[in-house]
Amino acid sequence: MENQVNHKIIVGISGGVDSSVTAMLLKQQGYDVEALFMKNWNDQNEDGACMWEADVEDAMQVCDKLDIPLNTVDLSSNYWERVFKNFLSEYKNGRTPNPDILCNQEIKFKAFLEHAENLGAEKIATGHYARITDLDKSYQLLKGLDQNKDQSYFLCRLNQMQLQKALFPIGELDKSDVRKYAEQAGLITHDKKDSTGICFIGEQPFREFLGRYIPPDPGLIKTTDGETVGEHEGVFYYTLGQRQGLGIGGVKGASDAPWYVVQKNIEENQLIVAQDHDHPLLHNHGLKASGINWIAGEIPETPFHCHAKNRYRQPDQACEVKRLADDAWEVRFEQSQRAITPGQFIVFYEENICLGGGIIDSVY
Repeated sequence: MENQVNHKIIVGISGGVDSSVTAMLLKQQGYDVEALFMKNWNDQNEDGACMWEADVEDAMQVCDKLDIPLNTVDLSSNYWERVFKNFLSEYKNGRTPNPDILCNQEIKFKAFLEHAENLGAEKIATGHYARITDLDKSYQLLKGLDQNKDQSYFLCRLNQMQLQKALFPIGELDKSDVRKYAEQAGLITHDKKDSTGICFIGEQPFREFLGRYIPPDPGLIKTTDGETVGEHEGVFYYTLGQRQGLGIGGVKGASDAPWYVVQKNIEENQLIVAQDHDHPLLHNHGLKASGINWIAGEIPETPFHCHAKNRYRQPDQACEVKRLADDAWEVRFEQSQRAITPGQFIVFYEENICLGGGIIDSVY
């Protein structure tokens, strides 16, 4: 194997097991490895401690164990401007955004990459479960081999330059093996719980968190027949198909079956609900999307057939893709899809190759 000692790689280390093993594997392979911890959110918990302090402490212990330098960078202003403002704008407009995808595009593989290059990095590496292939300087993004952890969905907005500068060392591994390697190496993160919640913000009481930035806007909850069955605090708190947290009970003449959000009437500030998990309003045959990033760098000729996901962890769905205008696309599915949600991302695949993705604007 080629000696990699002169190839400087900076690992985006988060204080979790995936980035810890990423750094370990690269050092074992002979790279000149440094770690870089991003501070992207400066909020405090109830005890007054910054949310990232425990993570950076874990990252320090991992780097000490691996004997690699640890750098830090504060990208919180970048995160606010490039990710969080969009997050709030989408919710204010009654849509349900996916900030993790925008965070990868704008922060991890842009602001972070730029800072790493200023530190002398040839490439950056992250703990994503995905893979990259180089076909004569044309880069493809592939699903991670662990289908239960595959994160290519969240990387759909990366371009050729970003893929050229990136490494995903654990994309060939199962999560169980990652934890096993971390334990064998004596890394403190080997049994650390996976992070969940909003990218870099973490687990928060969602309604309380969103309420800090978007004032409540109460309105009526109505059935599909127009009967008022409750009140909501703001349609932006809810998503299509949602069952929990509606506060509906004891409706006269209705069964005890659970209620589901089947539609959001933004103009009238109304939430429309029904007692049917598979209500027709929740099933869509197609969608329209915009802002699609094609990873290959070329816009494909349409119509063409492929597979797509309209949410993370969804099995690939057969569809036809058609370009309607410069930045307008139509996706029609072979089988109807439940609760396709405007603001979320539609991501396209050809077997294990991620072709790219864009924002869902409307459904039909």
